[in-house]
Amino acid sequence: MKKNYILIIALLFVNYIQAQFTRKDSLQGGFHFERTCFDVLRYDLDITIDPEKKSIYGSNDITFKIVKPTNKVQIDLFNNMKIEGITASNFGKLEYDREENAVFIHFNSTLKVDSTYTLRFMYSGNPIIAKNAPWDGGFVFKKDSNGKHFIGVAVQGTGASLWYPVKDSQSDEPDYGASIKVAVPNGLMNVSNGRFLGSKDLKNGYTRWDWEVKNPINNYNITVNIADYIHIRDKMSNLDLDYYVLRENESKAREHFAEVKPMMECFQSKFGRYPFWEDGFKLVETPYLGMEHQSAVAYGNKYKKGYMGLDLSGTGVGMFFDYITIHETGHEWFGNSITSNDIADMWIHEGFTTYSETVFIECIKGYDDAMKYINGQAKNVRNDRPIIGQYGVNNEGSGDMYYKGSLLLNTLRHIIADDAKWWKMLYDYSETFKKKIITSDTVIDYFNKASGTDLTPTFRQYLYTNQVPVFIYKIKGDYLYYSWDNVNEDFNMPIDIGFEGKKIRLFPTAKEQKIKLKKLSKKSFQIYDNQFFVKLKKETNLL
Repeated sequence: MKKNYILIIALLFVNYIQAQFTRKDSLQGGFHFERTCFDVLRYDLDITIDPEKKSIYGSNDITFKIVKPTNKVQIDLFNNMKIEGITASNFGKLEYDREENAVFIHFNSTLKVDSTYTLRFMYSGNPIIAKNAPWDGGFVFKKDSNGKHFIGVAVQGTGASLWYPVKDSQSDEPDYGASIKVAVPNGLMNVSNGRFLGSKDLKNGYTRWDWEVKNPINNYNITVNIADYIHIRDKMSNLDLDYYVLRENESKAREHFAEVKPMMECFQSKFGRYPFWEDGFKLVETPYLGMEHQSAVAYGNKYKKGYMGLDLSGTGVGMFFDYITIHETGHEWFGNSITSNDIADMWIHEGFTTYSETVFIECIKGYDDAMKYINGQAKNVRNDRPIIGQYGVNNEGSGDMYYKGSLLLNTLRHIIADDAKWWKMLYDYSETFKKKIITSDTVIDYFNKASGTDLTPTFRQYLYTNQVPVFIYKIKGDYLYYSWDNVNEDFNMPIDIGFEGKKIRLFPTAKEQKIKLKKLSKKSFQIYDNQFFVKLKKETNLL
């Protein structure tokens, strides 16, 4: 009877989870045939932005290769935006159906495998304006202190189809990059991803700014930044470092961005060569806090140390660097280069990138400060729900993907207990999956093989549950009794203790074990819980 009751509860829970998602969610986050039948090769975006009307009009040329025979494909564009027409070479004007934010485009004959096509998707409209970018998706229309337009966009999670027609899925990046041509009123500049190719006065009060991306790029990373910018040029080992800042902030930017070079030196030593060398690296001042827009990192931290002048770790260590510069640049390796197939696995972006902050601290200030910083972040972990979200429905997991994800990596480092091996593993991970789209299983398999240890129970504990392992211990005579609580049955993560100046590794399970430590009750001993993301519980009734 009890087993049947548990089964009923489990089924009700599954139905409840499924009921939270709609057809709209599946259309945006799913992997149905109309999406998987083709592979995007390139985007060529050519648009005009009118700051006064807060509007966009123009087109996106989408070049793709067929991988499964079809006569219908899905391209996405938010339904508040108007479709002006869709055409394709050899087909002319194409018919289409709209459902929610999905546009199903019909061809009058079957498209054959390995054939390549380019369709032109023309559109117009007023894109959604963000209420609190970058946490909600949309455009930001502001003005600088001189009254000139200051415009940006951030759409991670919400979807790039909020403002341009695109295959709106992280699972498919344009293999051969993108061109981004944006016309804005004379006197303003647009800065987008990649290399600047030049500008053209259109003789209608607008100037078009042309940019070219050579590398694959996440849809949500394609961006526009419009302002009266000053361009600051720098270089590091033949890598172009470009900063586009408001005219009023030129002097402070020149001083503030001095930390970029030591950051780049650190990250390249730990994660490998900057992955988008061909496209250069830019920091672009934005009217919102920041975003990891590939090769055009959005910067809005107001030239302050920490996170808008605050240390999110609460330790003081986070106040010697600019959080946005370091964190968002870390995404160039984790999120932009290595991308999760489904946003349910966004910890692959955020956990590794949050860990890059600790890596930077260790590069500059050493191990002790790095451990102080990362353990200070533990207070921000909510344990509200699992880090992994629901697959196929455009659903991110818990915000714990940031801090708990980072603490998981620090835990793995100390499980391996060999720093030379750990740093090689992390470096090789970044190089092995450079510019690739992966899943959580890919990550787990890699670390299992590279470490020579089955880390799966540890990954599954921290990623798929919201339970933090509890190390329970008690002292009785010369014996230390210990076990794990609040864990999956197969959880077998080791933990280290110190006794009489020696480090001892224990291998607790959910079943109580004991170890004899002579005169334990009269000696102090240490649990290295700062190296593992765990909680401690000392049972004192038997002392």
